[in-house]
Amino acid sequence: MSSASDKAAIEIRGVSRIYGTGHDKVKALDGIFLDIRENEFFTLLGPSGCGKTTLLRLIAGFDFPTTGEILLHGEDIAPLPPFKRPVNTVFQSYALFPHMTVADNIGFGLKMLGKPKAEVEARVAEMLDLVHMTSMRDRQVSQISGGQQQRVALARALAPKPKVLLLDEPLSALDYKLRKEMQIELKRVQAETGITFIFVTHDQEEALTMSDRIAVMSTGSLRQVGSPWDIYDRPAERFVADFIGETNFLEVEVASVAGDRASVRLRSGHEILATFPEGTTPKGKVTIVIRPEHAEIVEPTAAALKGVIESVVYLGTDTNINVRLEGGSLFTVRQQNSRSGSCGRTEGQSVGILVSDDVAQILRD
Repeated sequence: MSSASDKAAIEIRGVSRIYGTGHDKVKALDGIFLDIRENEFFTLLGPSGCGKTTLLRLIAGFDFPTTGEILLHGEDIAPLPPFKRPVNTVFQSYALFPHMTVADNIGFGLKMLGKPKAEVEARVAEMLDLVHMTSMRDRQVSQISGGQQQRVALARALAPKPKVLLLDEPLSALDYKLRKEMQIELKRVQAETGITFIFVTHDQEEALTMSDRIAVMSTGSLRQVGSPWDIYDRPAERFVADFIGETNFLEVEVASVAGDRASVRLRSGHEILATFPEGTTPKGKVTIVIRPEHAEIVEPTAAALKGVIESVVYLGTDTNINVRLEGGSLFTVRQQNSRSGSCGRTEGQSVGILVSDDVAQILRD
């Protein structure tokens, strides 16, 4: 199996995309700079309208940048039409040919490229094996499930051996359980082929599950790029922290800074250590984020934060305990459920919240 290298497969240099003119002008992308590595599973994540699909279309050649360059292994491909780029796309709607068999769908692109029959058959067999569809090679695609159709679309896109595979929310039409299964399958296929995958989604869990790195986007710009751990546990700004999972925001004051840690003072007067984004030096009043699972309900006398339980929400694997703090803000603590199914906490109960050093992150803004 292959792993991501430090060498860039795709380099995006100052790319902007503007639609319309005058008062109708819309800036879909605003000066994007981004390197995507060879053999990497890279995800563009963000809400609808953030520019992630626009960026994918520019890489594919379905649209062209207003400014900037897109380099593939050092070569500027921005002026090239799609059929001249060693890039393939798997769409949200799989766009399979219903009158063809699974094998014929996979081999269609190779035939259009004029590949010899023997080469096409060998490559189709290889792709069928890769996506675990050999036994269904002669089935009509109208006779197979949505998950199986997704595998066929993936195999068809991989058959010509593209240097980069683009995936535009290909799992969104699947039900939850099948989507989880296909997340594992996509990651397996990417690792086995060693091809750079660029995946577009608005689903945070999907991005965290599959990605080597994630770029979080908003209003046509990159907000943060990093590993799933970086994005979730060390968000640099409020948008990223709020968009990725649940979190608690607290206003605090910086007491001191030493190295890459800051001591911050809570409303109660207690101090805890917090991390902060690279390239910043926090001072004065700042906002920190604490994930619900990184805090713990304790007796009020043993905690820096105190409040009253406002609601207890059972989620199956976990329970969310929502506490109204003395300062008036709401703080959520998530704890894993035991076999008994009871978290031992009730509404109206006075509690403390224990926050350990280094679970808090100071936001840049």
